Amino acid sequence: MDIAALIAWVVTALGGFYMLGVWIQRGGVRQQQTGASRLPAPVLFGHFGLAAIGLVVWIIYVVADRSALAWTSFGLLLPVALLGFVMLARWIPVHRDRGTAHAAPVASAPGAEGTDPAERHFPVPVVVAHGLLAVVTLVLVLLTALGVGGS
Repeated sequence: MDIAALIAWVVTALGGFYMLGVWIQRGGVRQQQTGASRLPAPVLFGHFGLAAIGLVVWIIYVVADRSALAWTSFGLLLPVALLGFVMLARWIPVHRDRGTAHAAPVASAPGAEGTDPAERHFPVPVVVAHGLLAVVTLVLVLLTALGVGGS
């Protein structure tokens, strides 16, 4: 089960890393100053950073098989999940406004001031897959930490 959690975590991280790249490329960092982005940089980078640290701890757990490392990974995943839900709640209105915000796409450079929020460009399938795989990862890590399925 620990390897299944590792695979789920890595695939989840790839989706998250892709969305982070889209957000940065579309000017999400610069949009913080204008308020155009609804995803606060500290929340986004905190989510990313804690998830990355947790993944490193999980990899060490898989190698060392120390129960404390499994619980540490799970403990790191809890604020990651909370920050993820915060970002999802802030992303949904941006996504819903997609059809009403403008009839035609704004023809300007990516990240230019006054354009769409950067997070509007997240592909819905990536957002959904990232969230579902994150839940699977959290459950698998918890079950492994509890000793269900052996290690």
